[in-house]
Formats: sequence, structure tokens, C-alpha cells
Amino acid sequence: MNSYWEERACRFAAQGEGLAAVCSYGMPQFYNRAIDWCQRLALASSLRVRPGTRVLDVGCGVGRWSCRLAARGARVTGIDVSPTMLEQARLRAAARGVLDRCRFLTQDLASLELVGRFDLILGVTVLQHILDPAALRASVARLASHLSAEGTLILLEAAPAQHCVSCNSAIFEARQRSEYLRLFRACGLRVRDITGVDPAPFRFWLLPHLRRMPRPLRTPALAAATALSLSLDLPFGRVAVARSWHAVFILEHARGRR
Repeated sequence: MNSYWEERACRFAAQGEGLAAVCSYGMPQFYNRAIDWCQRLALASSLRVRPGTRVLDVGCGVGRWSCRLAARGARVTGIDVSPTMLEQARLRAAARGVLDRCRFLTQDLASLELVGRFDLILGVTVLQHILDPAALRASVARLASHLSAEGTLILLEAAPAQHCVSCNSAIFEARQRSEYLRLFRACGLRVRDITGVDPAPFRFWLLPHLRRMPRPLRTPALAAATALSLSLDLPFGRVAVARSWHAVFILEHARGRR
């Protein structure tokens, strides 16, 4: 899996905003911009940090969130398994004038070992790419162990309320939301809130059928599905939790489990 992300970073991380490296591989630019836009909307209220906040950005990729949080005064540590992703994150942080508030380290989440704890830990579409159950549980346990006593862990993941396997692949699994909730409890975390992301995921319903469609129809169909999804996401994205394909989990330590 690590080699997959490094190869993807070598191909796409330096292109434009690097979205092809960290959003959806092989998809048109408008599609990845839509993903980025949805994620920004979903996380906006959770990322209002105070200057000096200690932040851990796991699976930081090209530094989309690290740079944004550092620009608000946070002290950010970004980790990723891809050295090329991290090099791009450093370049982008330097270009935005926030490199002095960032450090980027090559680490695997399942064996994460850093000095100190963090006030805010952020992971955006990271756990959905950890397919091995033991590695998944180890990853969540390592996140919990690095979270400060009063800290907040924010995870945005593909987590449909109903079981769905049609979009799963060799590098991705859309786990049912209840599976994540059981895992969080087992690792001593309490859910403070869950918010929605994409209440009408027409894009994800379309994806399993896209390759079977005639080539000239694929991009128009994807554009139509994306436009329909976005038109509903803006007014209803955060509140239509039960219908959302992705979810934002806002977590903290369970009482007595720090």
C-alpha cells in the first residue's frame, strides 16, 4: 500500500493543487475539485483553531489541511507514508509562508510514535484505505494514544449508514458507519458528534457503472452526477447525516480511558 501512494505522489503531487494525488485517482479535475470543496465545507466549523494549538495531521498528503491550520496559527505536525507527498507539503508550506509552524514526518499510522500529545488530530479519508483489520485497530489506538486529555480527534471517512461494497477496491473500503463506532468505543474514544458530508452521493452510485458506459458518455454522466450532488450538499450536507456517504466523526477520550 505504501508503494501505491508513493507512485501516485510521484505522478500527481506536483500538479496544480495536487488534488489528483490525494482525492480521486484518474478522475477529471472538476471531480477532484468537487471532493475538495465538499471536504472544506464539512470541516469548516471544526478547524477554527487558536494560535498555538498543537495539531497532528495524519495522512497529510501535499499539506492541504496542514497549511490551512498553520496559517491560522497552529503548530502542525503532518505525517504520511509517502516521502514525495511530504516534500510537496514542505514546498507548499514554504510558498504560503507557514513552514516555520509545520513539520512533516514519514510515519505509518499503525505504528505511529511521536513525542507529546496533540490538542487536535485530523484525518481525512485515511482509515478507509487501511484494509487490514489489525492495522486499522492499531491505527485508531495510536491516534487515541496521541490525543491530549481534552483534545479532539476529527476523522472524515467513507462511512455509509447502510452496508455497501459496490465501490470497494484493492485500496479502499467503504465500511459501514456502525463498524467505525464499535472500533472507536473499543479504543477508548467517545463520539461527541457526527456530521454529514454528501447526502446525495450520486457520484458514488455512478462509479461502479462508469467503466461499462460508452466512453463518450462517461464525462457528461460524471459531470451531471457531480452537479446534482453539489446542489444538495450545500444546503443539506451537514445535517443530513443518515443519508451521507461520508461522515465527519468528532471524537474525544471516553471518561476514565485517557
